[in-house]
Amino acid sequence: MADDKTGTTATRTQDGCADVFFSASDGLRLHACDYGRDNPATRNRLPVVCLPGLTRNTRDFHDLALILSRDETAPRRVVSFDYRGRGRSAWDKDSSRYSIVIEAEDVLSGMAALGLEHAIFIGTSRGGLIMHVLAAMRPGVMAAGVLNDIGPVIEGAGLVQIKAYLSRTSTPRSWAEAAEILAEAHQKAFPALTAQDWDDFARAVLVEKNGKLVPDYDPALLEGLKNVDLNTPVPTLWPQFEGLGGMPLMALRGENSTLLSSDTLIEMKNRVPSLQTATIPGQGHAPILHLSGIPEILRQFFASVDKQRRH
Repeated sequence: MADDKTGTTATRTQDGCADVFFSASDGLRLHACDYGRDNPATRNRLPVVCLPGLTRNTRDFHDLALILSRDETAPRRVVSFDYRGRGRSAWDKDSSRYSIVIEAEDVLSGMAALGLEHAIFIGTSRGGLIMHVLAAMRPGVMAAGVLNDIGPVIEGAGLVQIKAYLSRTSTPRSWAEAAEILAEAHQKAFPALTAQDWDDFARAVLVEKNGKLVPDYDPALLEGLKNVDLNTPVPTLWPQFEGLGGMPLMALRGENSTLLSSDTLIEMKNRVPSLQTATIPGQGHAPILHLSGIPEILRQFFASVDKQRRH
């Protein structure tokens, strides 16, 4: 179906989400998944905008979005975005445009197309870095925020792990083998995951193309990662993080995360005393948001945001 007011197109699917396509400022066709948009009960509550990690996509948030949008007492509209070059968004011919600033601009374009003025943001890893950029670029769009295993300091050990994992070239021959490969690579950091969770994980990060299971992103996206000097400390984002502190803010940390250290989480709390924090047992970088009791943690945070806005 077409939306004449926004120029977006949406196709109702069978899994609770409307696939929405819109144009970035440079004309690239981008994708979002929209849950609860037609439920009148969601209209008086802040929607939730979900931003995935570096190579991830909207499927990371599917189960959480169903939980939040179908909540019996406080349902919310949930919108998750595929950045350019990921998921169902078009690939960019210029790989230099796979940048956090441009992706932040794309999120703003998507919010405008979908008629979202303000939202509670959930940013996983790179998604949280985009929130730091939005704090300087357009802070008013964020009514509250959840940083999922990301903060103003990125640990080198975590970058080493990410680079090593993304450099793997094994091609699974079946979904079962894909789940086994992922479990072998990440089991130590994610002992809480079950066999079904690993299968779900595989189906979130891979896609079948030409009879093969391949990562669901443009390989050119990794060009920038190849040039990262792991011996040089990554610049910190403390001023931008403190800019986020002007709104209700929560940080989740995977118990076994190597990207967000417990020391950084403590310093985040010291600098923004209102920050709410939760450490997720049995998970690493980055926690899978529909597991380990996280939906209830988020519900309580959202309820506190609603209460603050009423007073």
